[in-house]
Amino acid sequence: MAIDLPTLRSVVATRYVTPLREGGSLPGLVEADDDGLYVLKFRGAGQGPKALVADLLAGELARALGLIVPEMVLVELDPALAGAEPDPEIQELLERSAGRNLGVDFLPGSLAYSPVVGPHPEPDAAADIVWFDALVTNVDRAARNPNLLVWHGRIWLIDHGAALYVHHTWRDPDGHARRPFEAIRDHVLLPLASSIEAADERLAGRISPALLEALVERIPDAWLGEEPGLGGPDAQRAAYVRYLLQRSAARSAFVGTAESARLEARRAA
Repeated sequence: MAIDLPTLRSVVATRYVTPLREGGSLPGLVEADDDGLYVLKFRGAGQGPKALVADLLAGELARALGLIVPEMVLVELDPALAGAEPDPEIQELLERSAGRNLGVDFLPGSLAYSPVVGPHPEPDAAADIVWFDALVTNVDRAARNPNLLVWHGRIWLIDHGAALYVHHTWRDPDGHARRPFEAIRDHVLLPLASSIEAADERLAGRISPALLEALVERIPDAWLGEEPGLGGPDAQRAAYVRYLLQRSAARSAFVGTAESARLEARRAA
């Protein structure tokens, strides 16, 4: 069955604007040949290309499920851009990242979401985000680092590079897919969420083999390489599809954990 997804565009970086010194990946702001500004995630950064794979795959899955995610693009980077950068660390990063990288649409004037300041998402929207993060095992949505932006009064999901951490070893992916996700107890939106079981009813049916296969086809071969014990890019794409299908099929474990944690948070509030 054909899946109708928004086009994943490719652009060419024309100017490195400034580093965004947040986290360990040292993303940068770049201008591209479509006159857009993008937060560039470098394939040559310390986390390596798997962080880009997780960011792209989880982010595009979130968008397919109806969550609000800035547009992602593939950004071609010419290492010659490093010549205009005085910082040697950034010069090296640009040179190491020649080729295809990940860009996220820059949201000018956006602010980091604060559970104290808000604005807060509606309870059902918060529950959908909690459910999704449990599905993709995203450990990076805690209050200290929510990876949520407020822009034009809406909550936008960013930075999914820490999700799908099974792919760092691919050790026992079948068993991993069936495990609950205890880190969901620290989710910044859990105290605001409505029923996670109801979110499961809204979202789970949208996940299909065809959708996942269409999404993994968007991952560039250069980000996958050769995985010991697994194989090349096609084998890895199949592994992502198999893992996410198994996780969705066994979702009662993580849904139950998330719902119990939500009720505990409500009682403690």
